[in-house]
Amino acid sequence: MSSTSGDFAEQLERIVGPGGLLSGAEVRDRGAASGGTAGHAPLLVRPRSTEQLSQLMALCWRRRQAVAIQGGMTGMVDAAEAGERELAVSLERMNRIEAIDPAGRTLTAQAGVTIQQVQEAAAAQGLLFAVDWGARGSATVGGGVSTNAGGNAVLRYGMMREQVLGLEAVLADGRVLSSMNRLLKNNTGYDLKQLFIGSEGTLGIVTRVVLRLRPQPRSRQTAMLAVESLDQVIELLDRLDTELGGTLSAFEVMWREFYELVVEEGGHQWALPAGHPFYVLVQSTGADPERDGERFETVLFGAMEAGLVADAVIGASDSQRDALWAIRDDIATLFRALSPKLNYDVSVPVQDMEAYVTRVRSDLEARFPGARGAVFGHLGDGNLHLCWCVGGNGRAQSAAVSEIVYDNLQPFGGSISAEHGIGLQKRAYLRRSRSELEIEWMRHLKQLFDPRQILNPGRVLGE
Repeated sequence: MSSTSGDFAEQLERIVGPGGLLSGAEVRDRGAASGGTAGHAPLLVRPRSTEQLSQLMALCWRRRQAVAIQGGMTGMVDAAEAGERELAVSLERMNRIEAIDPAGRTLTAQAGVTIQQVQEAAAAQGLLFAVDWGARGSATVGGGVSTNAGGNAVLRYGMMREQVLGLEAVLADGRVLSSMNRLLKNNTGYDLKQLFIGSEGTLGIVTRVVLRLRPQPRSRQTAMLAVESLDQVIELLDRLDTELGGTLSAFEVMWREFYELVVEEGGHQWALPAGHPFYVLVQSTGADPERDGERFETVLFGAMEAGLVADAVIGASDSQRDALWAIRDDIATLFRALSPKLNYDVSVPVQDMEAYVTRVRSDLEARFPGARGAVFGHLGDGNLHLCWCVGGNGRAQSAAVSEIVYDNLQPFGGSISAEHGIGLQKRAYLRRSRSELEIEWMRHLKQLFDPRQILNPGRVLGE
């Protein structure tokens, strides 16, 4: 920021009012949920409304002031970490659920509302907001939309993109583009909202969203299964998806290292004995509690008889089901146990996962003797998460590990990012997953929406 930053701060404070502007230690002390920091910006501004955000972006546009947009700070690619010359813009005070339409099955929320708040508001109306992941209590609607977040239920309900009917966004120059559609079918020309979903705040700042809700399931069946090979895991997925009649909503796979480390270090009870190569958390949701439960048990028994499942435990109550999910969701324990950690979020065709993980593990152990790691993911949609500890997470170690993780994707046609986006961390590797022509047109879009390059500069495409 320029030498006139004092005047700039005064102008910002006039827009957002008392408590809307933070500086100095108030900014530095704000830690990110993912374990990083909120960045190094000298100022952080917190608008309460679209109108305030529109005014402050118009001010930034005139001054050519770069901004870094922040939501719940649960991302893994440093997209929200503000630099020293950037103004941090947090939407945390834009946190109202504006409307719920039970008949139309929609919910309208400001960008700062958390995913958990949306889920709870929908449940109070007997409805379901289907997107879900472990950081639901911190992650926000705006962040989820801007990264096209995935999570645990993509197998049945799709990613965030499938839940968004309409949205509002503030553009780089402060103008407000409103596409607050509430209709499931609205085929009237270009669907502009799609440009903002997954663009990581580089084309506009999502401020309000119309979300699609679903009927609340009346039954929930959850089980943890021990499986002896990845081929059996894949066959098990196909069998369950077919025989459960479309009710399979989650199929989460934990490699042995993940399961054992999280249970031991996190103080969880052993759902199943240690030592199996794979642990699969499956969930089925439906509308007939008695019949759904019977069918779930019958299908699992058939899988065991077929030799696909070595051991199993079925959650018999909500508390038992929650305890099973707590193991899979305890990412904080994983990060702590593998500190200093390096995290990766990739997509790989299901049939190639074993070969891919074997190659990555072999190359990492050769390059970093004593390296430890854990693999887990939403196998039903091809998404793997890898967390490794190689003795450090500095620039050299990170680059070396990233080369191994991303180089090994290419023979299998994998993607460098499944659900966390590109941010700052992965921009150097974007060409591993996108063609030159695709990147050229991404740059055209960026130039069209943000010719002064002030919205999340450097993210996704680089400088």
